[in-house]
Amino acid sequence: MSSNNLIEVNKEEALPLDRLMQYLYENELVSDLKSNLEAKRFTGGLSNLTYLLQVENKEYVLRRPPFGAVKRGHDMKREFKVLSSLNNEFSKIPKVHVYNDDDSVIGSSFYIMDKSDGIILNLSEAKNRNISESEFKIISNTWLDTFVELHQVNYKAVGLENLGKPKGYVERQITNWAKQYYQAKTEEISESEKVIQWLQANKPIEYKFSLIHNDFKYDNMMFKDNSWTEINTVLDWEMCTLGDPLMDLGTSLSYWVTEDDLDPLKKGLASPTILKGNPSRLEIVEMYSKKSGESIHNLVFYYVYGLFKLAVIVQQIYFRYHKGFTTDKRFAHMNQHTQLLFTIAWQAIQKNKIDKLF
Repeated sequence: MSSNNLIEVNKEEALPLDRLMQYLYENELVSDLKSNLEAKRFTGGLSNLTYLLQVENKEYVLRRPPFGAVKRGHDMKREFKVLSSLNNEFSKIPKVHVYNDDDSVIGSSFYIMDKSDGIILNLSEAKNRNISESEFKIISNTWLDTFVELHQVNYKAVGLENLGKPKGYVERQITNWAKQYYQAKTEEISESEKVIQWLQANKPIEYKFSLIHNDFKYDNMMFKDNSWTEINTVLDWEMCTLGDPLMDLGTSLSYWVTEDDLDPLKKGLASPTILKGNPSRLEIVEMYSKKSGESIHNLVFYYVYGLFKLAVIVQQIYFRYHKGFTTDKRFAHMNQHTQLLFTIAWQAIQKNKIDKLF
């Protein structure tokens, strides 16, 4: 995790350092209770909060749910379980230490892991490094290789066979995300009903299942160095489960914004994928198919599903702001992004394609 992405913790998101220090001491993560503990927060996330803890020449990372969030989708216990279990089967993860669900420590559940070092490739990082077209070809290949590797993990061998219920996964996802959308709904969006109905009518009946990440995108990866040939850490496992890997791909496609997309989308989902040298969404699908050996049909369904899910997540973030659970000004106009994502999803359905929609 890059130290360039650190900010001072504001009053609203402050950690109770005295209680936290006591917890670290009780769990043998520090040797002296009187040591100085400092906390800063990593920027970039719109969901769970991630803090850097610096104490006794050590650096730990603490993850907790956002303030005022509903529990679903912010499950620290799930994230900790996945990381603990994957240690010997999938090496691209940080070492985790402890999980706590006693609100008396910091007021919410949380877990603590080691800090990883490497390059997180967000748009500003990519521009600062002036990454070339040929480099992006390497980057996208490395990213996809890691994606396929994750989907091929033997989840039974690491004790994660009960992480989810693969049977009926696709049907449940559409139903559950629709339910969450209605719970967080703040205004009428005509395309939302059309998209939900279309997904219900066009969902695949038969599909494979594997371990899936559910948030696999460039800025949740940590590249080892600027050769771009190795990812040493995959971050943000809060929504990891067992399900259709193509649904996971669809989620990633929703974040894969290209230079041909609408300006509001490129601004709202600022991603290095808009820079020259990155594959199109269709090319990503073709590359994934070749690397995994899986034939992929109904591309539009998976892309639309990804946009739909992202629209719901964005709406949930806006709902927290709308209800006053957070005063973060970044969230003030998120409802406009919800509208945009549903509009793009409906356009993809109408045009029956996933690239160059407008």
